[in-house]
Amino acid sequence: MTPITKVLVANRGEIAIRICRTLRAMGIPSVVVHSEADKGAPHTRAGDESVLLGAAEPAQSYLNVDRILAAALSTGANAVHPGYGFLAENAAFARACAAAGVTFIGPSPESMERLGSKAKAREAAIRLKISVVPGVEDVPDAARARKEADRIGYPVLLKAASGGGGRGMRRVANAEEMAGAFESGRREAEASFGDGRLLLEKLVHPARHIEVQILGDGKDAIALGERECSLQRRYQKIVEESPSSAVTPATRAKLEGAAITLARDAKYSGAGTVEFLLGPDGSFYFLEVNTRLQVEHPVTEARFGLDLVQAQIEIAAGGKLPKRPEPKGHAIEVRLNAEDPYRGFIPQSGPISFLAWPPGEGIRVDAGIEEGHPVHAHYDSLLAKVIAYGKDRLEARDRLIEALRTLALLGIRTNQGFLIDVLTSGAFGTGETYTHTIESSSWPPPDDVPDEALLAAALALEAPRAAFGGRRDADRWSPWRLLGAWGRA
Repeated sequence: MTPITKVLVANRGEIAIRICRTLRAMGIPSVVVHSEADKGAPHTRAGDESVLLGAAEPAQSYLNVDRILAAALSTGANAVHPGYGFLAENAAFARACAAAGVTFIGPSPESMERLGSKAKAREAAIRLKISVVPGVEDVPDAARARKEADRIGYPVLLKAASGGGGRGMRRVANAEEMAGAFESGRREAEASFGDGRLLLEKLVHPARHIEVQILGDGKDAIALGERECSLQRRYQKIVEESPSSAVTPATRAKLEGAAITLARDAKYSGAGTVEFLLGPDGSFYFLEVNTRLQVEHPVTEARFGLDLVQAQIEIAAGGKLPKRPEPKGHAIEVRLNAEDPYRGFIPQSGPISFLAWPPGEGIRVDAGIEEGHPVHAHYDSLLAKVIAYGKDRLEARDRLIEALRTLALLGIRTNQGFLIDVLTSGAFGTGETYTHTIESSSWPPPDDVPDEALLAAALALEAPRAAFGGRRDADRWSPWRLLGAWGRA
């Protein structure tokens, strides 16, 4: 085993804070990095040390391999945890870490290239006789894409060959749309991943998005159940839960078996996620592998009682796979985003004037924000993840709805009310959730702020007011003063 003595977290926001929490519990010192725009951000205080990456354009700071490795070497960090996004699925970064004598907490560059590339992963799945969606692994131009789509049949999806998160993905309904969709998808893929190559797949409809959590040690692998992530907007996940109400024990065994087969074939090491589409007849098709920790990993942790970040670190240090626990209960996660869901999901930015997270049994909040700190437009809109665990789906759902109703966040618009609408909808209640459910449904804006959220804010602010002898002018962040602006929005 190679002891990991200090870890640099090459990320920001809630995932950097979450990784540092596990490192602290393991007694391993941590180093966090930040851009100029993130000076003073909550994650800069989550580690034992903090390093400024430089004055580069904010969104590019966390992609600067040379500066990140220089920060690791200068602080004595002998390992890097990439989190998700940014450099997490970059094989060149993993190689650069190895060349610098720094352990990359993730799969080997070779495994990442075999599975992180959608085209190569699809080829591997076909070779291993795992069912894939009909399509083509590489389409060099719009003319070839149009020819293949004519053969397969519309509608089709264009997808970035490298990376995920819906970036570069375009739905194409007919031949007339292909040229524009191909060019815009290629540009986005190039900007997001440095690789503009696209692949083409038949659009399965209606479909559920099902993914399997895996852990590998380079020799063997285990699967930790499935998560359903069907509720999406523009291919960005909104709600994730485990287990899926649509997956039978027999289908689960097949999904896990396919995921383990892919991991073993690639000699995969660390945490990863194998994604599938589940058709209305119960058949499933391999989509891709995310060679990193997923945003929604807490729902798996809640059901299996495992700390996946700890498992990643132990495996990277040469440790063995953990014993697979038996899953219990049900877990649901929602993504709290800085966006206006009732006005086209326009991203929001500005200072957070008041913040009170919900208490409650079975509730976990992974957050990267704090009261008084600004939310920037430079980065992803994710503010926090709220996770509820219960003995069954109904209890987890009810706990999550109550948590969202009592969450108080003032100063910027978020999708809080929209998430409540989704969780209380008939489709979610019956488990009839598909990849098109969000965008094919009508979501009228709420009349006002949830009463519970305003009450929580008012009660939380009552103590500071009392401390100033009850003076009203001392309570400058009163939700009643702010309600006028919010209520008119």
